[in-house]
Amino acid sequence: MKYLTAMLTVLLLFACAAYDGRGLKPKESRVEDVLRIMGDPAMQWHEPDGSRQLAYPRGIHTFMVDISPDGRFEKIENIMHMKTFARIKPGMTKSEVLRILGPSDPSGTAYFKRRDELAWEWRYCDEWNVAARFEVLFDGTKETVRSTMTLTDYQLGLCGPDGDCVCSHAK
Repeated sequence: MKYLTAMLTVLLLFACAAYDGRGLKPKESRVEDVLRIMGDPAMQWHEPDGSRQLAYPRGIHTFMVDISPDGRFEKIENIMHMKTFARIKPGMTKSEVLRILGPSDPSGTAYFKRRDELAWEWRYCDEWNVAARFEVLFDGTKETVRSTMTLTDYQLGLCGPDGDCVCSHAK
């Protein structure tokens, strides 16, 4: 029983470390370290100079990891916040949105035929520690952004039975 408890503790600690890249050191860690700790990214982009950006959606967080041209870890950032959302503008393409926000939650994707509108959704924790959703609404034919909106889980009636919609800003 002690062995099982010890193994579960180690697994939980590893899972927490893998969640946000804790332990990675800028300019020291290599891309191989990022992949070992965080796993395969959901998406990645290669720049002409050889640098890369890796996207790791993790529930209410999406971590973007920057890798230098020489394969070294530069930084990691949770990009699910209003400053990032403000970069999404009408007329942007799906690819441009993905480059900024990473992939949306597939369960939050919907197409509205009458409006010819495609909605993508990202969950996040807002500045007031409330679970929320950022929506990007695309013209279904042109595949460009029409508008965006933010709604809290409280506004959507998605809180627990006690009305609690609190989430965590933990990295």
